[in-house]
Amino acid sequence: MPVIHKSAPIVINLTSPAAANGSQVGSAVTLAVENLSFHYPDGHLALKGVSLKITQGEKVALVGPNGAGKSTLMLHLNGILGHDSPIQVAGLALSKANLALIRAKVGLVFQNPDDQLFSPTVFEDVAFGPLHMGLPEVEVRARVARALEQVRMSHYAERLSHHLSVGEKKRIAIATVLAMDPEILVLDEPSAGLDPRARRSLINLLRELPLTMLVSTHDMLMVRELFPRMIIMDEGRVVADGPTEILLDDVGLLEAHGLERP
Repeated sequence: MPVIHKSAPIVINLTSPAAANGSQVGSAVTLAVENLSFHYPDGHLALKGVSLKITQGEKVALVGPNGAGKSTLMLHLNGILGHDSPIQVAGLALSKANLALIRAKVGLVFQNPDDQLFSPTVFEDVAFGPLHMGLPEVEVRARVARALEQVRMSHYAERLSHHLSVGEKKRIAIATVLAMDPEILVLDEPSAGLDPRARRSLINLLRELPLTMLVSTHDMLMVRELFPRMIIMDEGRVVADGPTEILLDDVGLLEAHGLERP
């Protein structure tokens, strides 16, 4: 896995972080981004030639200071920004023609679960995606049951979503995308706003889920504990990509890009 330093653009070949940590990952590429750039309508260049690949089963942290381009990148992965981008998910090109398929394959979980939960009950929230895929009722119910079981919230199906705690809402938001059987789970600041118990519960959940993950976070303690690989972004670029344990030992690199060693 290459490590790329912005201050000294040298590519160094390193042992795969997943292999080094004993993670079970496949060789198939789940997500590929190739030289992605993006301007907002006001002219701001938010992404500058971003390239990365994530293989099946990898759990990858995406870190960097505010304004680094992390959220902009994540919103490209399922076509919320840019319907035709140099992105492939499970070998499927991101294009207008493939947009519905891509959005089923990329399970995007927002930082604020209230942006994702809008139905009266938990069941209806989790069923929303499968229903709009046109699946038969028996399949929708099976997917809802499976997704709620995966986040250990099976007994919440008839609860009112807006009455739940922040930690419970985050689990239900994850269930809404798990019900779509995604190829990759993409989460934005999943531990933000959680008390210590809810944070620990979420970390355990993410560890147990057998899915490819890309997780944007400022929680460097969680990064060290959970993610064998770390990608650092700053000023719209990928400035480092490699084994978490190696990058976290590079104090100069972390300080240069607004990060602290946990």
